Amino acid sequence: MLNFRTAGESHGKALIALIEGIPAGLKLDLDQINSELAERQKGYGRGGRMLIEKDRVEALSGLRKGITLGSPITLMIPNKDERIDTAPEVRVPRPGHADLAGALKYGTRDARDILERASARETAARVAAGAVARQLLSRFGITVFGYVISIGRVFCDCRLNVSDIPAIRASDLSCPDKKAAKMMRAEIDAAAKRKDTVGGVFELIAKNVPPGLGSHVQWDLKLDGKIARSILSIQAIKGVEFGAGFASALIPGSRLHDSIVKSGKRIVRGSNNCGGIEGGMSNGSDIVVRAAMKPIATLYSPLKSVDLVTGKQSPASVERSDICAVPAACVVGEAALSFELARALLEKTGGDSIREVERNMNGYLKQAGAAFR
Repeated sequence: MLNFRTAGESHGKALIALIEGIPAGLKLDLDQINSELAERQKGYGRGGRMLIEKDRVEALSGLRKGITLGSPITLMIPNKDERIDTAPEVRVPRPGHADLAGALKYGTRDARDILERASARETAARVAAGAVARQLLSRFGITVFGYVISIGRVFCDCRLNVSDIPAIRASDLSCPDKKAAKMMRAEIDAAAKRKDTVGGVFELIAKNVPPGLGSHVQWDLKLDGKIARSILSIQAIKGVEFGAGFASALIPGSRLHDSIVKSGKRIVRGSNNCGGIEGGMSNGSDIVVRAAMKPIATLYSPLKSVDLVTGKQSPASVERSDICAVPAACVVGEAALSFELARALLEKTGGDSIREVERNMNGYLKQAGAAFR
């Protein structure tokens, strides 16, 4: 089974991604992984840490001459800002962070022990793992991309396609709508002047996903459940929806559900309000997911808190932070969706080598899924 684990702290020596279950014979492009790590670091409203780090992976295991061996893949991302042993204590927990809950759980009065691992710096390792999964998906013609649809109260009213990816990448807000992006920057600038932070929503799209990934037979095998869990685990994500999402509760069933129609020899949907997943399984339509990110919890005008040592009321600690990190979260979301789709694809096809996986997928599509391709 495809799986990954991350290790490392925000100001430790390095971040590690350990990936198990990638079939043998897949050529990995480390430059492409580094490109996706660079995407995670960009974005209007990011903080000073992004000026320090230059994230690049070093492959420690699982490859020979750039080809996967079928054994665990270990990717390391060194931290330039390595100061975990000298960084100051954090005695006053920050509202909205893991600080207080973690300090209570582990019995410490120094929340530094918590925030070093809870930090969103950890998502660099997730992006590396997702980049490996994305290269596997590309062998099957599956493309995953995302874009920002809102920052604060500013919305981009657009639905994008693969052809828009270059424009998305060129935007410092992952939003190719120049008019909306200008208003989003103003929203971020206004928050910065108030010493505040701002969140937003991003949309993820996976195209050319074959039907039948995931399963209806058990609750924990449903594809949408797995994707939602993965995306909700990203720091500061507070909501996930598929297709019409929460609006589904407001639409009559006769208008909501996607009709099934013939288009030549193909079976297609007349719409995609379900977001490409029905009964916990992909149905051949685009998978469409949106995620809501709350404002970053570290504020330069800190909220009230309590000193864990003295017990006295005190302003919360202030750490170096971002004003807005929604574009970066979108990149992490792409990685999360890519990994879950790659996992579901391998669960469906099996195979120890990439050629075996391709053979099994081709056989499956010939038998049952060709009408959707």
